[in-house]
Amino acid sequence: MELGSAISLFSGAGGLDLGVEEAGFRTAVAVEWDADAADTMEKNADTHFPGLQEVIRADLHPLATGRDTGVTTGEILRAGGFAPGERPDLLVGGPPCVAFSKSGFWLDWKRDGVDPAASLLQAFTAVLAQAQPRFFILENVYALTFNNKASRPAFERLRREIGDAGYDYHCEVLNAADYGVPQSRPRLFVVGARKGEATPELPAPTHHGDWERRKTIGGPLPHVTVGEALAGLVTAPESEEVVRGRWGHLLDEIPPGGNYLYFTAKRGHPDPVFEWRSRFWSFLLKLDPGRPSPTIQAQPGPNVGPFHWENRRLRVPELKRLFTFPDDFEFVGKRASIQSQVGNAVPPLLARQVAAGIAAVA
Repeated sequence: MELGSAISLFSGAGGLDLGVEEAGFRTAVAVEWDADAADTMEKNADTHFPGLQEVIRADLHPLATGRDTGVTTGEILRAGGFAPGERPDLLVGGPPCVAFSKSGFWLDWKRDGVDPAASLLQAFTAVLAQAQPRFFILENVYALTFNNKASRPAFERLRREIGDAGYDYHCEVLNAADYGVPQSRPRLFVVGARKGEATPELPAPTHHGDWERRKTIGGPLPHVTVGEALAGLVTAPESEEVVRGRWGHLLDEIPPGGNYLYFTAKRGHPDPVFEWRSRFWSFLLKLDPGRPSPTIQAQPGPNVGPFHWENRRLRVPELKRLFTFPDDFEFVGKRASIQSQVGNAVPPLLARQVAAGIAAVA
């Protein structure tokens, strides 16, 4: 069912757009500054984004600050084939989350909210106010909802600007694993409609299970495990899959599902290497084939997992499965770039379910 055309901002490799397409919309134009990610969207246009008119390679930061030195909303609309005065059905995007990333709150400048990237949220609301689509989907890190100096004022400003643009909305943190994605990945989703339209609902969970040290009580189905997701997948070794770094040699001893805590006195190791809870949870973290993957990062350090239970880095086809990208989806760039593109993406399966809520009221 084809519902109408969408504008995509901060598109990355197109994970959110894949879900939107599967829900019945058509991405008419995308805006992405990273060259490899833009190339990835273009490379997959014929097979996965059939309505895509153009990928605009531009930085949206000037829009956030009100300067006219970058791409304008009018230019975005024209590139998507919209006639003067014509409004898109849907605006989607996930502004980069540097300022609100949970893993960065140990940095003073992030806690104090002085990162200029925070204003990329305002680029989204600027296009929302100027393009006036019927509906929108905004995705971001769930740390944006935290009650601290960086997140609270930014989240309050975002909600105020959405209302000022003329929209009603719902917002909620959704964990991808609760929606059938074989990865525990909590993210904030905001969906809305122009005032006077029916406001879409966010989807109810379909799955349940353990999430790190927590348990989610969601839908009737158990979480999809890594073992289930990778079953039958045949992959070739990659040149950069060997785990190096200062502590890489320790990975072989860690059991599936374990991490650096295996080498602590509290876990009974006879020759402890680390203090209890002295590192991030993902340090030397190994996948458990009987559970969903923990969150996969875009730019992990040399000893930051999750790693395969075969004591190596995950291969690109495996990354695609754990994010629910189609097997035939092609990424452009070197291995580090592909890791970044995948790690920054919205899992298409989750995106489809969010977009389906909009399709239901469109």
